[in-house]
Amino acid sequence: MRKTIKLIVSIRIIILAVLGALTYLTTAYFNISLWYILLFGIGTGVIFGKVFCRWMCPIGFVMELMFGKSGQFASMYQYHKMGCPIAWVSGWLNKFSVFKIKLNENTCLDCGICDKKCYIVAMEPAKYSLYKPAMTKPGESYTCSKCLECVASCPNGSLTYKL
Repeated sequence: MRKTIKLIVSIRIIILAVLGALTYLTTAYFNISLWYILLFGIGTGVIFGKVFCRWMCPIGFVMELMFGKSGQFASMYQYHKMGCPIAWVSGWLNKFSVFKIKLNENTCLDCGICDKKCYIVAMEPAKYSLYKPAMTKPGESYTCSKCLECVASCPNGSLTYKL
């Protein structure tokens, strides 16, 4: 399972490009109402959390190409979501989604690699941490888009994304 997650995360931008293009083309070709796209985003939010932005959204793809997800423009990447109702609802659903990013505290090495890969921790390191017990877990925050970089980077599999 770890190898599968690592592979999927390593090609996430390609998956985003394909699914984003399919979302856009399907919506345009079949003249699908944005209400249905919103319902789809809510459905994926209930199950997986806020995955639509990083894995399926055509605008998310364009914004990621323009601003990237790290470095000096990391916070700019978050701003496009402010006007998106799918991001609002699915972000709120991160706390209640069926799939969650979980830490096995018994096997965690406290190496901090997961925090270095997490764009949420990079934006607010005093508030969030995946492995420090006293801090807020980024996977449950509104802004986490489940890129799963943290899960893929964990050297011993202490972080998982599951039920």
